[in-house]
Amino acid sequence: MPDDPGQELLRAEHLTKHFKIGGALARHTLHAVDDVNFSIGRREIVALAGESGSGKSTIARLLARVYTPTAGEISYEGKPLSRLRSRRDRLRYSGQVPMVFQDPFSSLNPVFRVSHGVLRSLKLHRPELSESQRRDEAARVFEVVGLDAEMLQRFTYELSGGQRQRVGFAQALVTRPKLILADEPVSMLDVSIRIGLLNLMAKLRDEENVSILYITHDIASARYVADRLIVMYAGQIAESGPIEDVLASPKHPYTQLLLSAVPDPRAPLGVAAETDRGEPPKVIDPSPGCRFRWRCPLAIDTCSRVTPVLAELAPGHQAACHVAQSGAEVKAFSA
Repeated sequence: MPDDPGQELLRAEHLTKHFKIGGALARHTLHAVDDVNFSIGRREIVALAGESGSGKSTIARLLARVYTPTAGEISYEGKPLSRLRSRRDRLRYSGQVPMVFQDPFSSLNPVFRVSHGVLRSLKLHRPELSESQRRDEAARVFEVVGLDAEMLQRFTYELSGGQRQRVGFAQALVTRPKLILADEPVSMLDVSIRIGLLNLMAKLRDEENVSILYITHDIASARYVADRLIVMYAGQIAESGPIEDVLASPKHPYTQLLLSAVPDPRAPLGVAAETDRGEPPKVIDPSPGCRFRWRCPLAIDTCSRVTPVLAELAPGHQAACHVAQSGAEVKAFSA
């Protein structure tokens, strides 16, 4: 029986990751992720959006246990990851929460045929299968992701970029995952190919009962496939909520800025977006206050002194903005 789509699968509470910079005697700290709270439900696609350097990929690596949190906790199916002690428990988690990378070459070995990585994952995570069963399962997942089983015998260089990315999803799928961490999976593909990968993610949610954390800088693609949207800026969550609600009525000026950067085919030639407005985010030893205040035309005195926290401004819709929380209309950038 499929999992209840409203049931929580993973939760991050006060998740923080800092990096010391400057060598052995480092005196500075890069705040890659700061006090982040969010959850992912079963059979749900959550889009994590923001500019480069906002902390999106750091969160993916924290969830994949590549990085150890500086503070905070990640719970999977109600159990804290910090309590995963045995190799069996860690292997089970890595199989149920695999990653699909931006560059498919990161997970494909060009020396071997495509089947090598898929069969190796099956042998590691599903040792109960016989060799013939592993080959049958590899052929099945290739069909699920839209590839012919014949492609298992090809080398990486014989595949197109879109096919290689589908192989990455196939490698993730053979471990019977419950949550796939997809880190910018379509950003290196031609626009004409991206829609097929977005449709594949929706198919995995609907037919394979898989949740997906879709990390992207492209809000337009997030709107196409995601159920919820989390917008990050400078290591913090700026806004989150049901994607249609957030995009129809963005409460944070930064979300409005991202939306203003989406190309509008109706706009006259020469109209430029305002994404370059103001200073870049300060994430090295940041001072108190809103980290977006240097780029925000609505910033008030409180913004420079008090770090805003997420507050619910509509059902399920949260924003970390002093101006929005005061009840004032937030109209900083035109979409």
